[in-house]
Amino acid sequence: MPRLITDWASRFHFIPEAPFSNLSYNFVLRAKLRDGKPAVLKASFLKDELSREVSVLRAYEGRGAVHVLEADEEWGVALLEGVDPGTPLSSIEDDARATTIFCEVFRHLHLPAPTGRAYPSMKQHFAAIERYRERFDDVNDSPLPESWLENAEECLTYLITTTKENCLLHGDLHHDNILRRGEDQWVMIDPKGIIGDIHFDTIQYLLNYEDRGGDREVVLRNRIALMAERLSLDPRRIAMWGVARGVLEACWTLEDGGTDWHRGIQITERFARCLDGWPS
Repeated sequence: MPRLITDWASRFHFIPEAPFSNLSYNFVLRAKLRDGKPAVLKASFLKDELSREVSVLRAYEGRGAVHVLEADEEWGVALLEGVDPGTPLSSIEDDARATTIFCEVFRHLHLPAPTGRAYPSMKQHFAAIERYRERFDDVNDSPLPESWLENAEECLTYLITTTKENCLLHGDLHHDNILRRGEDQWVMIDPKGIIGDIHFDTIQYLLNYEDRGGDREVVLRNRIALMAERLSLDPRRIAMWGVARGVLEACWTLEDGGTDWHRGIQITERFARCLDGWPS
């Protein structure tokens, strides 16, 4: 790794600093450009995912995304603009204010689905539900409640078939992927790149810091109402995506060998109660 960093620094003309402290799958390094501006080196063995991230960031250029300064997709490495001060949206504890900022970032991002680049579809993103059905073909052996599984499948089918325009989505747009730049600007990082219904891109934000400002269901309902008002979105579609996303969470948990699939079903139940509160 030290040799690779030295090679990349020479190629991309940056000065290496310290790695970030919360590393997981990717290696992420603070850096400085020759003119003193901050930068971030990101390297990944998940080369296809990093290539897709670079592609989405370039598509969102000038629309509230960090800039891609250099990239070598064959090596799985990218040099990105550093964000100063880089404070995440999660630092704002006033939930209404944080959600308003989220809406401002959200409204500038989404584009019609581009041609010439293969991004996962919404059906592919939810494929773990189909895999679950194949794994537990006998309902009696299925750990997940059948009623919620069927409900999620019905919501998913309805949402996909009634999507009027498929957009290039961030796919993971939550508090910690929105960073402060300067005094009053906010930019997004770490897009996954999915093609689908714009309403889906609200979900990951809704799943984080769920009890800020009160009871989880109250917070969820208030957030959805604010998003619907600010972004002219249909609150029922948001809630339906949440119903499907909760079951997806449960399926992912089981695939990973976990046992706490109840958390995913609890997500589904909260969104379902929100759905019941809005007229059809």
